[in-house]
Amino acid sequence: MSENISENTEAPVKNFITEIIDADLASGKREAIATRFPPEPNGYLHIGHAKSICLNFGTTQRYKGTCNLRFDDTNPAKEEQEYVDSIIEDVRWITDNAPFEIFYASDYFQTMHDVAVRLIRNGLAFVCDLNAEEMRIYRGSLNEPGKPSPFRDRSVEENLDLFARMTAGEFADGSHTLRAKIDMAHPNINMRDPVIYRIVNAEHHRQGKKWHVYPMYDFAHPIEDAIENITHSICTLEFEIHRPLYDWVIENSGLVGKPHQYEFARLNLAYTVMSKRKLLQLVKENHVAGWDDPRMPTLSGMRRRGIPAGSIRKFCEKVGVTKYNSLTDIALFEHCIRDDLNKNASRLMAVMDPLKVIITNYPEGQTEWLPAVNNPEDPNAGTREVPFTRELYIERDDFKEEPPKKFFRLFPGNEVRLRYGYVIRCENVVKDNAGNIVALECTYDPETRGGNTPDGRKIKGTLHWVSATECKKLKVRLYDRLFTEENPGAYEGDFLDLLNPNSLVETVCYAEPALAQLPPASTCQFERVGYFFTDPKDSNTDAPVFNRIVTLKDSWAKIDAKN
Repeated sequence: MSENISENTEAPVKNFITEIIDADLASGKREAIATRFPPEPNGYLHIGHAKSICLNFGTTQRYKGTCNLRFDDTNPAKEEQEYVDSIIEDVRWITDNAPFEIFYASDYFQTMHDVAVRLIRNGLAFVCDLNAEEMRIYRGSLNEPGKPSPFRDRSVEENLDLFARMTAGEFADGSHTLRAKIDMAHPNINMRDPVIYRIVNAEHHRQGKKWHVYPMYDFAHPIEDAIENITHSICTLEFEIHRPLYDWVIENSGLVGKPHQYEFARLNLAYTVMSKRKLLQLVKENHVAGWDDPRMPTLSGMRRRGIPAGSIRKFCEKVGVTKYNSLTDIALFEHCIRDDLNKNASRLMAVMDPLKVIITNYPEGQTEWLPAVNNPEDPNAGTREVPFTRELYIERDDFKEEPPKKFFRLFPGNEVRLRYGYVIRCENVVKDNAGNIVALECTYDPETRGGNTPDGRKIKGTLHWVSATECKKLKVRLYDRLFTEENPGAYEGDFLDLLNPNSLVETVCYAEPALAQLPPASTCQFERVGYFFTDPKDSNTDAPVFNRIVTLKDSWAKIDAKN
């Protein structure tokens, strides 16, 4: 298994799951560890799934066990091959190509059907004719017991006959269900004769038209775990109340495998929604440009935005594994991204809001190629050359005609260092008839090539810049949070009202020539601006399109340092 699924393989962080596993191995209850990641192929994976992937794959890596990728494809009405393909790609990406076997719940349909027939024969299941609304009324409430279905006491023979006819496709959707016969007075509503099979006359993306009845998730999942000899079935907290039914199915299935279910808190990220229904709505109603829109919390969207898989794994590790739901600060996620990119991303220069600088004492028509370091954090990253000319662009907010206190950038009479270039002094401000600043006239010190000051004078400000005549004008997409509220998932109104109108701003940058030569799917830092990624779908070698991954500001680093 890949050594990269955990960022700290030598001393992985313990959690209550690993403590349970340690006890199971020490007592001899388990000889080996097997987990599974069981997505439903009815949507794309998101950042919440990444936590489950890292937990399941990381745990088995730690104990030299196995982790299966298993598709719970038990609802043909909502499942598509597109989702299957995207999930496989996402899991390979987030695990750094860790080896795993792929399984499908649909391959076990016959075994599940056999278990259902066994339950009927043993008097533990019956065919019910109540519709969904009637079933809800009969189920009772948290304070009142339910009452038995009028069809609960059908004979074994009648139930077998009806279930066989359901399987053969004789009945319409919703006309019959197969229910487990447990206890209508059970304090856990999930145990009050739950539905375990329903009629769905729809074509399955793998099984075609073979089946007309499909198992419910709560029935299928424990059987799948038992067939695959899963030892620790790790689920999110909402399945805790379903665990008694999980155990009941295992106990009465007649299968050899004896998995056990454990629950942990799911990942909830601020300014993000995790509901598949809401994410699908965003896609279907064109509020975003597809499942892989870089604003989406989907893994495919994050990959297209340029977020490294390693930073997602590190984030999941920092969030930890607990039994308490909470909302995670998005600043922590952004901190993990920056920390990864700071080590690996090349530095190049681009200006977003240009202000022209004319170096009056620099020769007209001359172009000087200056050496620049690709990444100061990586001694093996190498160097490149940037063109220096008489006319340059700097960021407009790097100049103040009337500077505030402690403003160390450019202002009349002040000197600054141009990154990899020279020290320049602002001599004059050029304005148009309306009083707008259109250019700065500056002088340069030819003795300060590379930003050095041989005379020892101190220069407090360093600016990035590009040649006005040699730069390239490139398309940039500035991505921000998709929602304006911290917890849009808890909003009682229409969550679409919280969409951030500025979540995508398309603009251009004025870039040094090397930026225009980056191929698709390249990561870099625009010095003093942010981290960017050449869009793998919309870029080509002649016209890269840059997605902003994250800004350079890192408020979480200060928070983290205090803890």
